[in-house]
Amino acid sequence: MIRIGIDVGGTNTDAVVMEGDRVLASFKATTSPDVTTGVSEALAGALKQSGVATRSVGVVALGTTHFTNAVVQRRDLAPVAAVRLGLPATQALPPMVDWPPDLREAIGGRFYFAHGGHEFDGRAITPLDPDELRKIAKDIVKKKIRTIAISSVFSPINAEVERQAGEIFAAAIPGAHITLSSDIGRIGLLERENAAIMNACLRDLSGVVMGAFKKALDRTGVAARFFLTQNDGTLMDAAFAERFPVLTFASGPTNSMRGAAFLSGVQDGIVIDVGGTTTDVGSLHKGFPRQASVAVEIGGVRTNFRMPDVFSIGLGGGSLVVEDKKTGEVTVGPRSVGYRLTSDALIFGGKVLTTSDVIVAAGRADFGDRAKAARLSPSLIAKTRARIMEMATNAVERSRLSPEPLPAIVVGGGSVLIDSKIGDLDVIKPKHFACANAVGAAIAQISGEVDRIYMLSKASREDALDDAKQKAKEAAIAAGARADSVTIVDVEDVPLAYIPGNATRVKVKAVGELAL
Repeated sequence: MIRIGIDVGGTNTDAVVMEGDRVLASFKATTSPDVTTGVSEALAGALKQSGVATRSVGVVALGTTHFTNAVVQRRDLAPVAAVRLGLPATQALPPMVDWPPDLREAIGGRFYFAHGGHEFDGRAITPLDPDELRKIAKDIVKKKIRTIAISSVFSPINAEVERQAGEIFAAAIPGAHITLSSDIGRIGLLERENAAIMNACLRDLSGVVMGAFKKALDRTGVAARFFLTQNDGTLMDAAFAERFPVLTFASGPTNSMRGAAFLSGVQDGIVIDVGGTTTDVGSLHKGFPRQASVAVEIGGVRTNFRMPDVFSIGLGGGSLVVEDKKTGEVTVGPRSVGYRLTSDALIFGGKVLTTSDVIVAAGRADFGDRAKAARLSPSLIAKTRARIMEMATNAVERSRLSPEPLPAIVVGGGSVLIDSKIGDLDVIKPKHFACANAVGAAIAQISGEVDRIYMLSKASREDALDDAKQKAKEAAIAAGARADSVTIVDVEDVPLAYIPGNATRVKVKAVGELAL
């Protein structure tokens, strides 16, 4: 079966055509402001190089930074009504209490408290009050809000009240976009609620973006099934992605890490993904990115849904190089020419000194016109290269969990910046390294995850783990995985000493191949 992987980055849009484990062709296009044009060009270019007929394509998997950028730039966000179920508890810290003021204002900052919620062991705090919710719905309609985020205390343990509240709001406000926090986040009310509100404010935009991607496929005549990659390196179909756009936030670096593992054959190591604007560094565990164990900030907001533990620095092929005339010190990044590299960099006839100019002048790469960077002094070249490797080494050291030497896999279009050794780690640069992000999208699998608390006073640890594993497998199958291919890739159980009843928190992840 022919699979196409596409990754939309801040500078470039990459596409690959794969058959089984083979990369048939790859193509890199400049990311366009409207996204659709860049995707169309990359897709058409990869198909032309491969010689594959559009009717032979079975699956298209796409990763995008579109929704992350919308939150960071505070644009295209819908007004949201946040409803928290938990009265009389949880009033001390209202919804969005820790949000940056400008982001809170961008989505209206409207929130409501209502009765409901559960204790850690599943016991109800107070009964849900349907009449109370209908009154809230009337006020939401009055304020002309069409997007609602519902959160409930300990809903990962018992999500029933969230589901009931969602049904009441759906009946009272036909056509409203409703997000339940239990569908997205983990245990931890504020962070889970933040994730739900953030997802809700992107629902209008997600419809537009999914339409744009579909239009790009139609332009090239591809009628295959269409999926988006999510934060944990697995797939979700377009309809699911439209409902949960927040799950794509880290798809870019995750795709690169999955692609790096696939292309290099390394399952445990450090991945350095050097793009045009930033470098993302993270650890691989069994071929998947190591997941962050603490709350992750997105656009200044703490969230707790699945996110890879990735450290980013402002180093890329388009990073600006500035030499202090007095001290002689060289600064690299974080500013970058981004997608204007092919017009602004010296080697392309521009007037801006970038890392690409330095590397080409040093003879480490061959693109653009080297003669246009000939005026760069050997001293400047040496200091810039030293600064680049210092930045890369520091980022890698932050991602290491032990002093044991692990393989360092360097991928991405900007990987020409990196030398053959980073500190004490040998560097692997696999074949097709420049399009590892798109390869990661093309090979992505389907996943299911469970994160819940079990009371071991009522069941044994083995029974709790077996139940969580079964639920994770069922979640993967429900998401579209082939039943006979589903395997458990991660199991974690943490005793909760501060909770009576011998409680333990169990997290299980299952993955499987896409059922066609």
